[in-house]
Amino acid sequence: MQSKRVRRVRPLFLLLFIALSLDLPLSAAPDAAEFHVPVEYYKLPNGLRVVLSPDHTAPTVCIGVYYRIGFRIEPKDRTGFAHLFEHMMFQGSRNLGKMEFIKLIQSNGGILNGSTRFDFTNYFEVVPSNKLETVLWAEADRMSGLAVTEENLKNQQGVVGNEVKVNVLNRPYGGFPWIDLPMAANTNWYNAHNFYGDLTDIESAKLDEVKKFFDTYYAPNNAALTIVGDFDPAEAKKFVEKYFGPIKPSQLPPQPDLSEPRQEAEKRITKTDPLAPRPALAIAYHMPERNTPEYYAMGLIEQMLIEGNDSLLYKELVQKRGLTDSIEGGINLLGNMFDYAGPMLLSADVRYDPTTSSDTVLAGMDAAINPLLEKPVDKQLLDRARVKARSSLYDTMTQFGGFGLMDLLSSFALFDDDPARVNSIVPSFDKVTPELIQKTAQDYLRPTNRTIVIVQPAPKNTAAAPAQKQ
Repeated sequence: MQSKRVRRVRPLFLLLFIALSLDLPLSAAPDAAEFHVPVEYYKLPNGLRVVLSPDHTAPTVCIGVYYRIGFRIEPKDRTGFAHLFEHMMFQGSRNLGKMEFIKLIQSNGGILNGSTRFDFTNYFEVVPSNKLETVLWAEADRMSGLAVTEENLKNQQGVVGNEVKVNVLNRPYGGFPWIDLPMAANTNWYNAHNFYGDLTDIESAKLDEVKKFFDTYYAPNNAALTIVGDFDPAEAKKFVEKYFGPIKPSQLPPQPDLSEPRQEAEKRITKTDPLAPRPALAIAYHMPERNTPEYYAMGLIEQMLIEGNDSLLYKELVQKRGLTDSIEGGINLLGNMFDYAGPMLLSADVRYDPTTSSDTVLAGMDAAINPLLEKPVDKQLLDRARVKARSSLYDTMTQFGGFGLMDLLSSFALFDDDPARVNSIVPSFDKVTPELIQKTAQDYLRPTNRTIVIVQPAPKNTAAAPAQKQ
């Protein structure tokens, strides 16, 4: 899932790339504050959040519908239901039969997909501009009249079960680290339950339970609709009102308490994986609260530590010590540092040779991380991190027919009631100082805020052993 091509972004991104490649002075790039995304935001009487961001660069539009029901905010006796409905939403609605939604988009030259994340489930389409009304009609049709039938439920219970078996149970590193880390690092059930690989509630789901889940969470007052691309806002508003306006809101339950207590001791878990060819290790640190100065400082720390072959961890573990060949990780393994709400982790993970001990890998990680705690970073490292953060942001926005920008706008509408926050991201990065980087590192990269998950290979004929806390 990637993002949008905005006319004013590409030249800036190229200049930033040249500055990085040639080590030119960063002042050679234009002022990042000049970048601006047009945003119009309003709500329908039924509570639907609507975001419009016109851009006439290409004759396409990206439409996204985001429902505020994700992996970690599903009810305790409905684990996996958010993921189940990602599939159910393609099984037909009042005016479209099974799989006809997909055929409708593809036959009109478009692409589509859906996904389940920590705090939302989303559906999107990229189509030629003249098909905007068609897509809005189709999205409203399944929001108001999804075919929740016994046949569709049984079918998708099997599909989801097979997906988990393929993606988690029968592949090397199946839940590592994207399931393992949240379960190990968090104490609040909502943040720590097995949101993907535990099929107990899905397999036992009854039709009336599934219908109630849909009627509650797949409602306009629990959703954001975003349109990005080549369209006329006045015309789009008429379409939105025509198709979504009549849909009734639901009685939403209160949002669950997602708060996590401050972690005061390092956590370490070791698990065996009979399919893993090599050991693996992941570390995670609890993040600062969203939208705070420290949050943006951690965004730059991510760039310094993890992103690219110039990152501190890559230089230390790959180039200097030769312990691994790559570093993976970042903020929010199911998305990016912007499209979530609630507690989150900054993580990094590596695979390494069986002859190397986990303590050796950790020592290398500490050698890269600890200097950030000991003194303010130098200006060159901080400036480079800002350039990388801007480049990453703009690259996301300018890819995949508008999805990336649409994802940001939808998330900010759903979680902050403020999609225009997209225009404050770069200025917020620019306010981060070396002193704030050090303070944030001291507060959040401390060993007592760290969780470690170690995967050890096991004989192929041995069942995977349960994780052991140390």
